[in-house]
Amino acid sequence: MALVNIKIEGKSYQVEDNLTVLEACRKCGYNIPSLCSWNHGKCSLASCRVCLVEVVGARGLVASCVYPVNEGMEIIISSQKAMEARRNSVELLLSNHQKNCLQCEKNGHCELLEVAKMVGARDQKFLGEQSPATIDEVAPGIIRNTGKCILCGRCIEACKDAQGIGILGFEKRGFKTIVAPAQNRSFAESPCMQCGQCVLVCPTGALLEKSEIANVDAAMKAGKFVVCQVAPAVRAAIAEEFGEKIGTNGTKKMIAACKRLGFKRVFDVNFAADLTIMEEGTELLNRIKNGGVLPQITSCSPGWVNYMEYFYPEVIPNMSTCKSPHQMQGAITKSYFAKANGIDPKDIYVVSVMPCTAKKYEKTRKEMEVDGIRDVDAVLTTRELAKMIKRAGINWKMLPEDEDWDQDLLGQYTGAGVIFGVTGGVMEAALRTAYFILTGKEHEKINFEAVRGLEGVREASIDINGTTLKVAMASGMKNAKVLLDQIKEGKSPYAFIEIMGCPGGCINGGGQPYVKPMFLPNEDADIRETYRAKRAAVLYAEDERQPIRQSHNNPDIKKIYADFLGEPCGELSEKLLHTTYNKNREKFPVK
Repeated sequence: MALVNIKIEGKSYQVEDNLTVLEACRKCGYNIPSLCSWNHGKCSLASCRVCLVEVVGARGLVASCVYPVNEGMEIIISSQKAMEARRNSVELLLSNHQKNCLQCEKNGHCELLEVAKMVGARDQKFLGEQSPATIDEVAPGIIRNTGKCILCGRCIEACKDAQGIGILGFEKRGFKTIVAPAQNRSFAESPCMQCGQCVLVCPTGALLEKSEIANVDAAMKAGKFVVCQVAPAVRAAIAEEFGEKIGTNGTKKMIAACKRLGFKRVFDVNFAADLTIMEEGTELLNRIKNGGVLPQITSCSPGWVNYMEYFYPEVIPNMSTCKSPHQMQGAITKSYFAKANGIDPKDIYVVSVMPCTAKKYEKTRKEMEVDGIRDVDAVLTTRELAKMIKRAGINWKMLPEDEDWDQDLLGQYTGAGVIFGVTGGVMEAALRTAYFILTGKEHEKINFEAVRGLEGVREASIDINGTTLKVAMASGMKNAKVLLDQIKEGKSPYAFIEIMGCPGGCINGGGQPYVKPMFLPNEDADIRETYRAKRAAVLYAEDERQPIRQSHNNPDIKKIYADFLGEPCGELSEKLLHTTYNKNREKFPVK
């Protein structure tokens, strides 16, 4: 790309010629407020009009989020005309924004309020009658409140960009315009994956996860044996909620905080990730040996499972029947762990801490219970756990870093389990074990670099003892569609496919901390483009630190099969750890 010469506030700069004015100004150290532009220029609908600036020679003010730079351009940010226009834009947004900010779940993370402070907006300058709000609380994972919506369109574009399905759109017209699924349906009545990518980009409290903190409080108050189990991706991001840099490993402090919150046991879902590899790997090898349906597709992501049931029920025979790791761990906690500790399974209350809003739906599925007992009782997002920690008055920075996961039967895990939280991680963990099973020896480098990377679709050919295994990975349904269409057409060349519902995998799940590029400190400016890579690096580094890095070598995994399960994909494993799918799920169910 070429460089162009521009002036900002009278000072000369050279910038890439493919940037917008907004991007160029931010790269040069100027922080123009914006609400419609996020994630490195995506979703620049120019709808909020908060980023208006003067460009010499242009007719009137321009929206910097969509206006491209060009040679010799002169940009003026601080003119009275531009500053007043930006303030008026924000005041108009505030006039139609439902108040009660202190009670708003987005309080402390609301970009509208931050922008209002930046431009000096006066609340209630423009008064008018607000349209009645739609509050959709029907779906298990996501709440929608149109009274908080500022019509920026970020959620609409995020759904299209990540999943390619466009669940959300502008409904009605004029002052009655809202953002909603078609015909203002509930999320529960539309083919929504519940992935939460829309929640991640919403600048206000219009879209939020459906909180289950009160349910956990009630279980503790009722005297239940409340167990906490934490997904691998949570540790890669939770520290951000307490002001630490993106890419900080929060494992030890998180464990210490969970124990202080009163959980009877604090387990790592990495244990069940190792268990998943044993089950899913055995299932794959059985298919290869016995002429089963290939490619086999992973089933760890409930958002992906939702999408599959809505749009690609034809690939159900390709799906691994394994439950996702946290559901497996819940089932094992209420059987193996309960029996060993003499606890009635009905008295155990399992809380999964997940980076994902779709897991809230997953736990409610009829298939996710054994003998009438649900595997998992509550799902908290990374953000919800942070809220509980803050509410309890726990000082994150003062928490010790020498406490560890509880080691009661379900404690040990391997590096293979850790990397489940990043796209390609499930594939790599499976390959480490498949290589051993097929060759009788460990892979000399352990790592399978060919399956790593944050690209939307990747493929690799793995040589295992002279046999070439073709595999593919996809994250985000817009990318996965390419692989799924190949399967439908009978043209898929792969034996094994990993699909993650969220771009980048669980590190970028809908329940993870919000990343607000324009409000990042200057020293973190590079993270505007690389936050997923920073979080992924946390998991890969923890994998490298583990003394055991292959699932089949986990002593607790060996013990559970020897003492309880018998063998992978055996009768008891099928009962506790495997599931079925709904091929008749309606695409657009209407009450």
